[in-house]
Amino acid sequence: MGATDTTGTQRTDTPAPEPDVSVIVIAYNDAARLPTAVRSALAQTLRSTEIVIVDDCSTDGTYEVARGLAADHPDRVRAFRLERNSGGCGAPRNRGMQEARGRYLMFLDSDDELEGNACRNMLEAAEETGADLVSGLCLRVHVDSRHHKTVEWYPWLYSATRTLDSVAELPDLFVYDTLSTNKCYRRDFLLQQNLIFPVGIHYEDLLFSASAYLAAGRIALIPNHVYYWNVAEPTASDGARSISNRRHEIANFAQRMEIHRRIDELLERRRLPELKFHKDVKFLKHDLVLHLRDLPLLDEEYRRRFAELVGGYLESIGPEAYAEAQPIQAICAYLLAREDWDNLLPAADTLTNRDKISSPLAERDGRIYWCAEHLDDPEGRRVLDVTDLGYHTAELGTFFLRNRLTDYADDGRGTIRLSGAVVNPLGRIRPDVPVRGQLEFRARRRSLQTFRFPLLALRHAGEHLEWTAEADLGRQLRPLGVIDAVWDVRLLLDVGGERLRTRLSADGLALERARPLHVRPRLTRLVADRLEPRISRRGHLSFVLAARGRAAERTRRAVDAAVHSRAGDLAKSGFRTARQAKRRLDSGDTKIRAYHAVLCRLPIRKGLVVFESHLGKQFSDNPRAIYEEMRRQDVVFEPVWSYAGRKPQGFPDSAVLVRRWSWPYLRALAQAEFWIDNQGFPLKLTKRPGTTYIQTWHGSALKRMGFDEPGKKLLSRTEQEDYQRVLDRFDHFLVRSEHDVRTLARALRLREDVLLRTGYPRNDALVAVRRRTEGTGTRERGPLAAELGIPDDRQVLLYAPTFRSSASGRVRRFELPFDVEEFAHRFGDRFVLLIRSHYLNHVVLPPSVRGTVLDVSGRHDVTPLLALTDALITDYSSVMFDYALLDRPMIFYAYDWEEYAGEARGTYFDLREKAPGPVVESEDALFAAVAELKRADTEYADARRRFAEEFGEYDRGDAARSVVQTFFTIGGGA
Repeated sequence: MGATDTTGTQRTDTPAPEPDVSVIVIAYNDAARLPTAVRSALAQTLRSTEIVIVDDCSTDGTYEVARGLAADHPDRVRAFRLERNSGGCGAPRNRGMQEARGRYLMFLDSDDELEGNACRNMLEAAEETGADLVSGLCLRVHVDSRHHKTVEWYPWLYSATRTLDSVAELPDLFVYDTLSTNKCYRRDFLLQQNLIFPVGIHYEDLLFSASAYLAAGRIALIPNHVYYWNVAEPTASDGARSISNRRHEIANFAQRMEIHRRIDELLERRRLPELKFHKDVKFLKHDLVLHLRDLPLLDEEYRRRFAELVGGYLESIGPEAYAEAQPIQAICAYLLAREDWDNLLPAADTLTNRDKISSPLAERDGRIYWCAEHLDDPEGRRVLDVTDLGYHTAELGTFFLRNRLTDYADDGRGTIRLSGAVVNPLGRIRPDVPVRGQLEFRARRRSLQTFRFPLLALRHAGEHLEWTAEADLGRQLRPLGVIDAVWDVRLLLDVGGERLRTRLSADGLALERARPLHVRPRLTRLVADRLEPRISRRGHLSFVLAARGRAAERTRRAVDAAVHSRAGDLAKSGFRTARQAKRRLDSGDTKIRAYHAVLCRLPIRKGLVVFESHLGKQFSDNPRAIYEEMRRQDVVFEPVWSYAGRKPQGFPDSAVLVRRWSWPYLRALAQAEFWIDNQGFPLKLTKRPGTTYIQTWHGSALKRMGFDEPGKKLLSRTEQEDYQRVLDRFDHFLVRSEHDVRTLARALRLREDVLLRTGYPRNDALVAVRRRTEGTGTRERGPLAAELGIPDDRQVLLYAPTFRSSASGRVRRFELPFDVEEFAHRFGDRFVLLIRSHYLNHVVLPPSVRGTVLDVSGRHDVTPLLALTDALITDYSSVMFDYALLDRPMIFYAYDWEEYAGEARGTYFDLREKAPGPVVESEDALFAAVAELKRADTEYADARRRFAEEFGEYDRGDAARSVVQTFFTIGGGA
């Protein structure tokens, strides 16, 4: 017979065999969810698993449930109870480690679950590698979302199986995956290292995980899901928010800081400064951010105590960590360390609302700073410098400006009076520009209703625009009352024709005396009869429909019951089905099928010509030159231009504009008599036999193209055949030299009869400029110089680099490889430098070079820029082949030639041998070449002539006319 010990579990006279894994399940007042967690451990495919339940002295029936589970599975489940509640996770986990008998230990919280093969996979990894600690992939399950949305926890750490002899080999593991529950520990290892959880302090996982990582002789990582972390977002009425979510409690933050200090002490004892650096970066980017976002909503006493707790710790973080954080994160940390609340609180608003400009900004010595304070401190000057964010160059209409609610008043019935201040960064909204505004109330869920109220006052006030509005919501705002429960407030500004939308940032003090507003919903006042002002999770003013009284509560329950009834479910199901059908209709696969099965059965429309340049991003290049020549020669045709993005800019009014991949775009392609583009219409769209595809291309080749690219050679046979089918759509392909024939045409495997040796239509204008210059002996600048504000006594240089991407191939902001401020200092009295980045890149210039260095990347057509410039600076861009037609100096800034030519796609020739100008590889050499530009003009004259003849032999100035005369009837229809 067995005896019952003080824990309530059964003890037998014969000792049970040692299990492979002990799963320690801790619980507190969680009777409902504990069985699910335990069942996930019992259901493990590894049968040699025991479950040790430790109840943290619950006040509900949790311990009774635990004892019942132990009674149902006496050979596998044991239950224990602490004599008093510990208030955290450390003590029950430590008790579980004392009672566990397995060779390996795992931890499971009562509201989470283990993946079915977790124990087996982790045990096998531990046995194969001899690891002290095995870690697997955790999956966060949002249990309150409709479809239980899942998010993998730092998946890049678990992309493949790997073994580490030290956590220092993978610092991201140490600083990001601080969970204790997605891991399996060798029990002897924990005992030998005396590793236990801290007690009486929260965030115990952070310290325990750090200690285990540092002590482990070997760590194994597996790419398998092992742990389901069930996450429920707390609601406004939920009083049982999780410990980690109670960030507003200053004691909570104090404990987090204490844990960080203890971890830092561990790192210092082990002399691991590199891990400390990575941890500091994560602290700035994550840990501190969690609390900074709440600061605008908390009182001054909390802020003072918060600054005391974190101030000293921030002093231990070096400038190299600040440099790795995002600018706004570093700015907030810097301002917090100096307790500059006036600048910090707006910055915290931007931290919560990415892209919001919450500061007036300041310009000093040609640089842009977050604020005008602290610029006498070198570190402050570095951290607060936001020049590279481009606030001074971005279009005003793209700004998301902070609009601080400065006053809120109501009459207790239904009318509110609001006042606010909209930040005016760098004075971009000038006093001489007319500004109008309206206050808008819009339901958060899509609604047929929007209510707007005019402003009572709007005026410039230095660094802000101050406004006042009054809204009689009781009479004029008529919500439906069921589907539009939450209403957001926006201030709409019209600034000289540009529309700006702002949200109203509010703090707790602004709404301290706010009262509910009486409203009359259109359905029934029993559902809701008042609007209550609230502050949203992002700190913005909103209003929520509410009701009071028993009748209202009964009605709301009835509405809720109807919504969740079978009829309601059918209605919601119908709505979801319709929405899914619309999504399917707009999906790429559906459009491709419809294009081939339906649209391609429509008749070809004579004279319909679809033009596209650079995937719809521009009205430019060879397609533009052909289009404009057709207009000049009075061709009767139906032009359609494609554009990418939401709003076409710079496209002609004389053509129909269709958004790329829209249904009108697909129909136009299906019915077009001609396709004309310079890059490629969508690869999966087949060209009809009755459509003629004129591929103009966009430049001669220096880098390897088509099937000559290393990546294309690695494609499977099927993939190569698919790619060839795309290229076979070309009926005609424009070339400008036999170099194009030997390189481009061969690499794309084009037939000889496809090639048109016409030259490039876009270059007709350059040939004409050179001929006029040679005929008159003078160079005409034309109207573009005046439009750009270029003084008559300055020469014009154009820097036009090729496309740059990140190591992963993603498009990124192009970082200039030379100091433009130094350029302006040296050459500002002689030159104006135009910078035109590749159309897939963008660049930000400091305001200090204003007037001397100009960003002209936004101009679609490069040809007028080439005609204007006195000399070209490029690297490997095909613009070199076009510019050679002008017979003007060129400088080749090949600072990364070896990487570009050798490690990337490779090139068809060595630029250094054929370049018709100096090839330089450093900033100093570049500036020296600019200083000696006149010498280069004469020294490389013969090389320029040979270069132009080799790469532009068919550019005779009549390419556009030749194409139009070949394919279109002049003045009499297509």
